[in-house]
Amino acid sequence: MEQDRKRRNASLGKRLVRLHAWNGWLVLALAATGLLLFIPELRGGLGFVRVTLKQAHIVLGIVSALIVLLYVPAMRRHIRQLRGKPRQQWNLGVVLALLLGWIVSGVVLWQFRRLPPALTNAALWMHDLLTWVGVPYAIFHAVTRSRWLRVKRPAARTADAVAGGEDAGRPAERKPIVPLGERVGRTAGRLREAAYTRRAFLTWSVAGLLVVLVGPKFARWLFSGSGMDRAAPGTPAADANRMVPAPTPLPESAVPIGGGGKGEFRIYTVVRMPEFDSDRWTFALKGLVEKPGQWNWEQFLQMPRTVQVSDFHCVTGWSVYKTTWEGVPLKRLLDEAGVLPRATHVKFYSGDGVYTDSLTLEQASLDDVMVAVLMDGKPIVRDLGGPVRLLVPKMYAYKSVKWLQGIELIDSEHIGYWGRNGYDQHAWVPGMKPKQVSI
Repeated sequence: MEQDRKRRNASLGKRLVRLHAWNGWLVLALAATGLLLFIPELRGGLGFVRVTLKQAHIVLGIVSALIVLLYVPAMRRHIRQLRGKPRQQWNLGVVLALLLGWIVSGVVLWQFRRLPPALTNAALWMHDLLTWVGVPYAIFHAVTRSRWLRVKRPAARTADAVAGGEDAGRPAERKPIVPLGERVGRTAGRLREAAYTRRAFLTWSVAGLLVVLVGPKFARWLFSGSGMDRAAPGTPAADANRMVPAPTPLPESAVPIGGGGKGEFRIYTVVRMPEFDSDRWTFALKGLVEKPGQWNWEQFLQMPRTVQVSDFHCVTGWSVYKTTWEGVPLKRLLDEAGVLPRATHVKFYSGDGVYTDSLTLEQASLDDVMVAVLMDGKPIVRDLGGPVRLLVPKMYAYKSVKWLQGIELIDSEHIGYWGRNGYDQHAWVPGMKPKQVSI
C-alpha cells in the first residue's frame, strides 16, 4: 500500500511538472503575441500579419484552456499536498485566478461579433488588467524560482575539516571544547543564513525593478482608463494641430445633448501622426461628381453642420457611448456635389498619406454618416483624428477615417488599408446593419 501511494505521488508530481512547464511556455507566448497586438506603435509595421498574429493568440489561448482542464482532475490531490505551505498555496491561487480570468475574458473578445459591445468593453478592460498584473507576476515567479536562486542545503563538514577551520593554529589549551555535531550545525546554519540573505536580496531586487519599470505605466493605465497616451478632446494645449479659427459649436453641441461621451478612446495609428495648420490644410471632393470642389479651413467651417449623438465601436473590443458629434452629413455633401450615375463607391483619403478606405454609395448615404469637426462641443484634436474625421457609427472604427482630407467618387470597389490586411470590408457592428442596406 505504501509503495502504491509513493508511486501515485511520484506520477502526480511528474504530471504537475509537465503541466507547469507547458503552462509557462504558453504564458510566455501569449504575453509576446498579446503585447505585439497591444502596442500602438507596432500596428502599422505589423499590419500585414496582424490578423495572423491575432489568430495565433486565440489558438494559444485555447491550448492554455485545455492545459487548465488537464490539471482539474489532479487539483484536489495537489491542494492536499500543499497543506502547511502557505506560499505555494497563495501562488497556486493567483495563477489559477489569472488563467481563468484570461480565458473567460479572452473568449468574450474572441466572440465579440456575437456579443453586445458593453460586454466586450468590460472583457477588454479585464483582459488588460490581468495582463498588467499577470505578466510581471509571471516574470517575478520565473526569476525567483530559477535554479540560480535556489538555496542549496550545505553539506555537513567532516570532523577534520571542522577541526582544521578557523581554530587551527591556536594553542590547544585556549580552544574551547565544542562537540563536533554542534560545530557542524553552527557552520551549516551560517551558510544557510548567508544563502537565504542572498536569495532575499535578489528577490527584492527583482520585485523593485518590476515596480520601477511597470508601476508608472500601470498607474497611468489604471487612472486614464485605457493605458494609451491620450489628449482630452478639444484641449488646445494638448492638440498638435494649429487650426485658426476654431469651429464655433452649435447650441446642441456646446452643451452636449448626449451628456458627454461615456468611455475612453484608445489612440491607434498605422503611421506617425500628421500635424496640420489652417494655412495649409485643404479638403477636396473629386471623381465622378458634377461639381468637384476644394475648400480651405475657413471655407470648410462655413458649411452648414448638424449635431447627432452616436456610439463609437472599435474592432479591438472597446467602445465610447453617447458622444455628441457635430459636422457635415456626408449624404448632403454628396447630394450638393451631384454624384454621377456611374459612381458606385466613395473613397476616403487620410491626411497621413497612407490610410484609405471606402464605402458603397448606399452605405455612404446613411443619415448618420458624418464628416465631423467637433466632439462633445470641442474641436477634434489631432490624436483623435482631427481636425476633420469621418464618422460611420454603425461600423467598426477602422472605417471612420481619421485626418480626412479627400473624398473621391469611383466606379469600383476600393479595398482599404485594413481590408488589405485581412479585416472585413463591410465592418458592421453586430445588430446595427440597416435592413435597407444590401451589403
